[in-house]
Amino acid sequence: MQILNTALIGTGFMGKVHAENLRRLGNVEITAVAGSSAGRAHEFGNSIGVSRTTGNYQELLEDSTIHAVHVLTPNALHYPICRAALKAGKHVLCEKPFTVSLEQARELVDLAAETGLANCIQHNLRYYPLVQQIRRMIEAGDLGDVLIVQGTYSQDWLLFDTDWNWRVDSHENGALRAMGDIGSHWMDMLQHVTGLRISELCADLATFHRTRRKPKGSVETFAGKKLDPGDYETVPIHTDDFGSVLLRLGDRARGAFTVSQMSAGRKNMFTIDIYGTKSGVSWNQERPDELWIGQRNRPNQIVVKDPALLYPKAAAFADLPGGHGEGYDDTHKQVFKRFYTRVADPSALVDYPTFEDGLLGMHLLEKVAESSKKRTWVNV
Repeated sequence: MQILNTALIGTGFMGKVHAENLRRLGNVEITAVAGSSAGRAHEFGNSIGVSRTTGNYQELLEDSTIHAVHVLTPNALHYPICRAALKAGKHVLCEKPFTVSLEQARELVDLAAETGLANCIQHNLRYYPLVQQIRRMIEAGDLGDVLIVQGTYSQDWLLFDTDWNWRVDSHENGALRAMGDIGSHWMDMLQHVTGLRISELCADLATFHRTRRKPKGSVETFAGKKLDPGDYETVPIHTDDFGSVLLRLGDRARGAFTVSQMSAGRKNMFTIDIYGTKSGVSWNQERPDELWIGQRNRPNQIVVKDPALLYPKAAAFADLPGGHGEGYDDTHKQVFKRFYTRVADPSALVDYPTFEDGLLGMHLLEKVAESSKKRTWVNV
C-alpha cells in the first residue's frame, strides 16, 4: 500500500476535523502543519501528534516528499495558497467557499486543468448515506419530475453581538458570510442530488448586528464565549447574518431556502425537502440517519440508514451496518477516501467535488449578492 504524505495549512476547527478523519484512511500520513504563526502551528501540531510545524506554508510546498495539502485557512487566503500549491506540484483539497471572487476561482480552475493535479472542494455534506440515497431515488424516477425544493441551513453560534469569528470580518471572509459559509453547502447539495442547475434566483440578505464586540484575543469557531466587558472592542460589520433565496431550477422546478447564523437553538440544522410528481423526501442533518418519504395515497415512511436497503451507489457511502450512526465526521472521510484514491491513481474516477464545483458555487454567490443589492430576480 502506497503511503501518501499530506500537510495541513490551517490550525482551527477544520484543522481538527481534517486531521481526525485523514487518519481513518490508513494510507495517508499527516507529515506537517502550517499555521498563521509558528506558535499556533506548534500548539496545533502537538495536539494532533505532528512534530513538523511552521508559520510559513511555503516551506511545505517546497518539500518534494509532500504529495498533497489541505487548505483550511480563512477564505481570503484560499486563492494564494491553492495557486502556490498547484504551481509547486501539490494535489490540493480546499475548504469552501472556494475563493472570495469569481475571477480567482476561474484562474484556479484553469491552473488545475493545466497541471492535471487532483483538486477538491470540501463539500462534504453531499456524502451522508441518506443524502446519496435521495440522489439515487431521483435518478431512478422514484420521485417523478422534481417540482418543489425547499429548506434551510440554520445555526445560532453568532446570535449575540459578543459572538465573534474570523468569518464575521469581510477582509478575511469575503463579502458573504452566512450565505457563503453555509448557503454554499445548501446550493451545492440541492444541485448535486436533483441533477438540476439553478437557473434564476431572487435573494434578500440581512445584517442584524451592524456592530459586534470583537474579543481582543483569538476565538475558535463554535467556541463558547466567557469574556469580561473589557475584553472586547466594538467594530462595524458588513457581512450577512441571514439570507433568503427564491429559486428556479431547470425549466420547471421552483424552490426557496434560508440561511441563518442567528437562529436561537438551532445548532447545525440543514434541512432539504424535495417534492416530485410521484412522492417527496425530507432530510435533516441533525437526524442524519433518518429519511422521510412522503406519499399522496399511501402511508408515509421513515427510513433508517441501512446500507443493505439502499441503492448500491448510495450504500457505497456507508461504511457501517444498519443501526450504527454515520454523521458529520464520516462525510469528511468519504471525500478524503475518494480524493486520495485519485492522488494515488490519476486514472481513478473523480467521485468528489472539484474546483469546477467551487467555481459554480462562487458564480451562484455572486448572483445572490447581485440580486440582493438590486432587489430583483437575476439570471444564473
